Amino acid sequence: MKHTLQVCLLLFIGGFPLWLTATELYFVDAHSQVDHEVGDLALILRRMDAAGVDKTILASRGRRPHADIANMAAMYPERIVAAIRTKGGVYRQNNPKFYKKLRRRVNSGNYSAMAEVLIYHAQKGNKAEEVDVPLTDPRVDAVLQACLEKGWPMYLHIEFASLHGDKRRQTMQALERFVDAQPAHPFVLTHMGQLNSDEAGPLLERHNNLYFMVAHTNPVITRQSNQPWTEMFSGDFLKDDWKQLMRQYPERFIFALDNVWQRHWQEFYIPQMAVWRKALAELPDEVAHKFAHGNAERLWRLSPQR
Repeated sequence: MKHTLQVCLLLFIGGFPLWLTATELYFVDAHSQVDHEVGDLALILRRMDAAGVDKTILASRGRRPHADIANMAAMYPERIVAAIRTKGGVYRQNNPKFYKKLRRRVNSGNYSAMAEVLIYHAQKGNKAEEVDVPLTDPRVDAVLQACLEKGWPMYLHIEFASLHGDKRRQTMQALERFVDAQPAHPFVLTHMGQLNSDEAGPLLERHNNLYFMVAHTNPVITRQSNQPWTEMFSGDFLKDDWKQLMRQYPERFIFALDNVWQRHWQEFYIPQMAVWRKALAELPDEVAHKFAHGNAERLWRLSPQR
């Protein structure tokens, strides 16, 4: 494993160690967000620099203006990839403005990715309400058509752990029909779909165009959350079942943090990156590099780190 056997430099940043190696195992954060409470957007770049994150695919959240992200991407084109935000009131309400705003941003040329589209999102305190949108809904189709037009992977946010019985089974069947209808187009399940490895494995086998994004699956996030996130770790290391799947399907797992709030960018960023670097040391070099940056660069047509 080149990224663990070659000469390393141990840095302590905010009290947490980060291993930087001669092979430069760098990362691409394939999906994060930033809301209006993050007053200093330069914090994002400082965290990326400190943790060896080359690029971040970024969308706005809350009352953060969409233009802030487009402007940041224009200022730092090698670091920030602007993603079109789909979530919000006009999406939830199926307001005609949703379609107009989506098309205007797609046509603007200011964006190079599509952020996640909410299919099923459980209520989370007073910050995020329940969203339940069928995959056959015109809103979803509008996002799909934009992604097909631009060649952008489509992120699907489905929290299967919060679905039960017939609803869960029907949603899973609908997902499989949805990805099968566009077999040449990549679809990404955010947060691993809140699935376990026994459920993810068969999906990977049946659908070559389905990918899994690992945000909110590490202990830095899961230990302080009451949400049923997928637990990929035992302590600070990946569980054996997930390591096996990542070795078996090295091109189908995508690194992302899905930061949103101030505490994500301020407190949790460096600890999360330290945990992931430690975990990847147990994977073959080729698998680690595809996961950390290669798969995102391929799917979103991003230039490798110079």
